[in-house]
Amino acid sequence: MADEQQMSSSFTSMAGKAAEGDAPEIGIGMMGYAFMGKAHSNAFRTIPYMMYPPTAIPRMVGIAGRNEAAVKEAARRYGYENAYTDWRDMLENDDIQVFDNGGPNNIHAEPCIAAAQAGKHVFCEKPLGRTAEESMSMLEAVRKANVKHMVAFNYRFVPAIQQAKKIIESGKLGRIYHWRAVYLQEWGIDYQMPISWRFKKDIAGSGALGDLGAHVIDLARFLVGEPKSVMGYTQTWMKERPDGQGGMAKADVDDGFVSAMEFENGALGTIEATRFAKGRKNFNNFEINGENGSIQFNLERLNELNVFWADDQPNTTQGFHNVLVTEAHHPYWENWWPHGHTIGWEHSFIHEFDHFFSAIVNVTAVDPYGATFVDGYRNSVICDAILASASNGTRVDIKYED
Repeated sequence: MADEQQMSSSFTSMAGKAAEGDAPEIGIGMMGYAFMGKAHSNAFRTIPYMMYPPTAIPRMVGIAGRNEAAVKEAARRYGYENAYTDWRDMLENDDIQVFDNGGPNNIHAEPCIAAAQAGKHVFCEKPLGRTAEESMSMLEAVRKANVKHMVAFNYRFVPAIQQAKKIIESGKLGRIYHWRAVYLQEWGIDYQMPISWRFKKDIAGSGALGDLGAHVIDLARFLVGEPKSVMGYTQTWMKERPDGQGGMAKADVDDGFVSAMEFENGALGTIEATRFAKGRKNFNNFEINGENGSIQFNLERLNELNVFWADDQPNTTQGFHNVLVTEAHHPYWENWWPHGHTIGWEHSFIHEFDHFFSAIVNVTAVDPYGATFVDGYRNSVICDAILASASNGTRVDIKYED
């Protein structure tokens, strides 16, 4: 496989063309055509004319899925040149430089490893692997192949969260004492919903923890720092679900979890996630308390931050004030609308892929603002530790091997 120098030279012409105002094409091979397939494809179509001038132009070379009729329809709908029913065949296409894995969790590892071995840069939906061991195998593969790699923790790329990151990095918040976060959805409590892969441990790895909690864990690491230890509780309230054929099937993942954590910097944190919170649609909410103030964010109001500064009169007596993160000086807003004209959930993917393509073309680092497979692996270690704590009833120290 190409080393860093060879990879750099392979994109020299691309970077040169971009500097001349003619952005290079990057061929995309997408696996999956449902929820994430739609979100990612929308980003590819939007980047060239909104993240302007573009670093690169995504060329939608191929899309893969098991159902031939469905994947052909997805290719037609989204604008992919080729449809495949086997991702292995897609990886043989030399026009593909980036493999984008939007499939279920049980097909994250093998295709991503194969893509890296074929010299493709790899983008993978979260959680990276079903376990830390599986995630480590993926990390080792991309490192050995010396390709760019990124995990789809897209909430890092919400402008308000980027603004929170800037505030923390500036030192204005001071020492951080507390992180508390919840990610709540309601759809899992439907007793008539036929079972899907998200409720099967062998496919998903975990339930609310890997599906929702992984996002909260990533934001905790991104904004506060590395956890030192965790304690957790999990619960499965619906152990069987309709199998779609008149019978019942086993559901063996967590429906909800809560966890306490201690950070290496001395901060304390709590996180919880559930798909059993009636009335909550996509409530990803966190609060950070520091020595000089506090920051609060809610994904359902993603263009806003609530902030409190202890030395900012009259807020000392009035509490939090709301900031609309849509000014020209806020992250990413040079690409969008006049202030007050908000953007939505789907825009986080546009920012995320633009960041990844820039790292490829300009041979720059994906981290610390993008989540690499290192972040994906460490996230898996924390998820495994929460499950272990819930199982044995003890505090579990976080130990990485990367």
